[in-house]
Amino acid sequence: METPVQAFERELLTLLPRLRRFARSLARDAADADDLSQVALERALKAKDQWQQGTRLDAWMYRIMRNCWIDEVRARTRRAQTFAPEEAGETVGVAGDAEIKAEMHDVDRAMSQLPDEQREVIALVLVEGLAYKEAAAILDIPMGTLTSRLTRGRQALVRRLEAA
Repeated sequence: METPVQAFERELLTLLPRLRRFARSLARDAADADDLSQVALERALKAKDQWQQGTRLDAWMYRIMRNCWIDEVRARTRRAQTFAPEEAGETVGVAGDAEIKAEMHDVDRAMSQLPDEQREVIALVLVEGLAYKEAAAILDIPMGTLTSRLTRGRQALVRRLEAA
């Protein structure tokens, strides 16, 4: 006797050619269609417990694929709006390069004067942008220790930068 999961996977396999055709009609490009098919299949497999046996799997999959495509189009639109053309950046920072280098040198020097514990925390949280929890796990220290080192490190860094 076939389990519901086996039935789902069997039906999904029989749908693959139709899903690829639908992806091709949405994306209008073979590579994009293949990527879209993969993303939709991954999403469906992760959510297979949400599909109700006895309902149309093809309609459910088409809806998933369409939503994946909408997400992709929106992401592409955001990327196109986020990044400026290359020519727009040709003169950025030219006038203030020496000043920026001097400030970066001051920051590097101030960071090097901090105790190792404070420098590690500042590097992970402020420079690398890790969450407190991630940084604490990496350093294998309690969250309270991380926050106190970060607070003391910030204060020491500000004092050293003001003195520079």
